[in-house]
Amino acid sequence: MAEKKQRDIEKQYSNAEFAAKLRRLADAVESGTRFEIQIAGERIYVPVRAEYSVEHEREGKEEEIEFQIKWRND
Repeated sequence: MAEKKQRDIEKQYSNAEFAAKLRRLADAVESGTRFEIQIAGERIYVPVRAEYSVEHEREGKEEEIEFQIKWRND
């Protein structure tokens, strides 16, 4: 398999779009199936073995929460 190009993209969604994606993710996690999402034109397949975490950052007056999904392609 060809090596994938490095990528670092942040995509903004409307509240309704974000909520729909979170619902689909939650359904996939609960049912033990892979999650599929398209981000900036590329379809991403998140395997069942992925690890999930929540990160909170604070710097000055800004705060950020990141829902992270990580896995390794072997």
